[in-house]
Amino acid sequence: MSLRKRLLRTLHLTKLPRQTYHFEGQLAGLLEALAERERCPVDEIATEMLAFALEKCDATEINLQRWQELSRREQQITALVCLNYSNHQIADRLLISPETVKTHIRNVLYKFNLSAKADLRLALTDWDFSAWDEPGFSA
Repeated sequence: MSLRKRLLRTLHLTKLPRQTYHFEGQLAGLLEALAERERCPVDEIATEMLAFALEKCDATEINLQRWQELSRREQQITALVCLNYSNHQIADRLLISPETVKTHIRNVLYKFNLSAKADLRLALTDWDFSAWDEPGFSA
């Protein structure tokens, strides 16, 4: 089943002819309240939310694929970057030089098609790296 069909099923959404949607239960009430607050038709709100959700799902899949392509060391460094460790803190923790950390970060940014550590943190903002913060953790 395609990602789009799974999402439609998960949202209890049935696409009807003429680009309109039928909502049931709590979702219908929430969308109607949001549409009223935003002064937009329910179908317009639903379309925007669905498009956003699909883009987020696609981005998550792409980021997971990129994560899996990283080396173990690149994953460690990425996790620590996302936990807001400085390059020197990462170097001290992993017993490598700050220059090696910078090289790994540059490679990770290239693999994620990003230009800055802040962009990497933003791309992986929903990921939980808390286990990587534990002393002695080296997944």
